[in-house]
Amino acid sequence: MTVTVLAIIEPDVKPAPPLAKVMNERLARFAKELQDVHLKGLETVEPLFDDIVIYIGYNSKYSVRWKIVNDVPGSIESEVADQCAKLGYIKWKTVAFGVIDKS
Repeated sequence: MTVTVLAIIEPDVKPAPPLAKVMNERLARFAKELQDVHLKGLETVEPLFDDIVIYIGYNSKYSVRWKIVNDVPGSIESEVADQCAKLGYIKWKTVAFGVIDKS
């Protein structure tokens, strides 16, 4: 399984410019670490040609939040949730028209 974690910079979360640069670099580092270290085990999950895409970003209180943006089996979603919980990341609550939140 191919694991992709993308750092999403929200336009509505805007700290002061010097802080924004540091926070954006930090978020990119968290995305790389989540993909390359914490979710490394998912790369050997069958089927190997499947993929999972995860967005991470900040909420309005600058906590790191995450969400899976494609369809994956429940076991994979649980593994991602467990790893993100260990890191202190919170699940991204999506409130958008036409989007069904499974939680």
